[in-house]
Amino acid sequence: MHTELLPGIDWVGFVDWNIRDFHSYNTERGATYNSYLIRDQKVALVDGVKKAAAGTLLKNVRELVDLEKVDYIICNHAEQDHAGAMPALVAAMPQAEIVCTAKCKEILSGYADTTGWKFRLVANGETLSLGENTLTFIHTPMVHWPDSMFTYVPEKKLLFSMDGFGQHIASSERFDDELPLDTLMEEAKIYYANIVYPYGAQVQKVLKAAAGLDIQMIAPSHGVVWRKNLPAILAAYEKWSTKTADKKVVIFYDSMWESTEIMAQAIYEGVLSVPGVTCQMMHVRKSTLTEISTAAMDAKCCALGSSTLNGLPLPQMAAVMNYLQGLRFPIQHTVAFGSLGWGKNAVDEISAWFEKVSWTPAADAIKCKWRPTPEILAQCVEAGKTLALKTSE
Repeated sequence: MHTELLPGIDWVGFVDWNIRDFHSYNTERGATYNSYLIRDQKVALVDGVKKAAAGTLLKNVRELVDLEKVDYIICNHAEQDHAGAMPALVAAMPQAEIVCTAKCKEILSGYADTTGWKFRLVANGETLSLGENTLTFIHTPMVHWPDSMFTYVPEKKLLFSMDGFGQHIASSERFDDELPLDTLMEEAKIYYANIVYPYGAQVQKVLKAAAGLDIQMIAPSHGVVWRKNLPAILAAYEKWSTKTADKKVVIFYDSMWESTEIMAQAIYEGVLSVPGVTCQMMHVRKSTLTEISTAAMDAKCCALGSSTLNGLPLPQMAAVMNYLQGLRFPIQHTVAFGSLGWGKNAVDEISAWFEKVSWTPAADAIKCKWRPTPEILAQCVEAGKTLALKTSE
C-alpha cells in the first residue's frame, strides 16, 4: 500500500496499529514508521522502518518500482525504529548507495555488519540531483541523535524532517487535514515532551535554518504529513523549544493510605485560590510517565509528594523523579510533601533530589506523621498559594 504525497513522491511506510510501548513512551494511539519513495531519473528511498516491518516496506516499494531500480537509500537517522530494516533493504537493493552523515554510518555499523555497503557520506548543505528533483541535506545533530539529518526537496518545497514534527498516531489517513487538528497537536506535544524536549537549543537552530527555506509540506518519520497546518506545528515548536513555562502548577503524588493524597488535595485547593493559574494533579501510579512528563513540560512550579516505604519514596515516584531528571523541564519552584510513620522519610529524599536537579523550594517541606492534622493541611493550602503566586514571577 502506498499514498501519493506529490507527483512522483509516495509514502511507502508501515502503520503499527498495536504498539503501546515505545521504549517506555506510551503510544495509546499506535504509531507509524514513515518511508518515502521519490521516482525521478534516479530513484531514492527516504527513511526506513523497524526490522519487523521490512517486508511491508519492500512490498510497498515494489508496487511502484522494481527494487533493482532504487539508486539511493537516504538514511536520515540510524535509530532502529527507522534503520532496523536497513540490512534487509540493502540485501534487496544491492546496487543502492546509502546516503547519510558520517556519524550515521558509524551508528549503523554498530548495529549491523555494514561490510560491503555502499556509503555516500554527505556534508551539511550538500546536494544530490535525482533529475528534476534535488535533495539538499541539512545536518540536525541532537534533534534528537548526533547523526540526525533533514532532507529538503526545493523543487517540491518538501522537507523530510525525520523525527522533527512527528507524532505517534496510527491511522489510514496520511495528511494533517484528514484528522482533527487538536488530536494531532496533542500527540505532537506528547512526542516533543518525551523525545525532543531536552534538545531545545538544537531545535532552535533547526527552526532558524528552516525559516530560510520555502516549505509547503513537512513529511516526518512518525505520524501524519503536514500540508495545511504548518503554521500551527511550527509555532508550537517555537514555543516548546524556548522552554517557555506557563502559569501552571503540577502536583505529582503517590499515596499508601491516603494521607499524602489528602495533602495533595489541600495543595491543589491552595493553587486554585489564586486566579489565572492552572493546575494538574496526578497520582503517579494511576498515570503513565508519558502523561506525567507531558503535564510537566510547560509548568513553572511543581509539588512532589510521596508516602514513605522503607525510608524512601514509593517506587513509582522514584521512577517519576528519574524520568523528569533526564528531560530537564523548566520547573523553577517546588514543594516537597508526604507522610511517614517512623525513621527516615521520603520527603527528605525528595528535598535532596530538588537540590540535585536545581529546582528551588518555594516553601518548607511538609511532613505528616500518620494522618494530616488541620494544621498540616493549612500548611498545604498555603504552600499551594505560594506556588501559584510564584508562577507570575
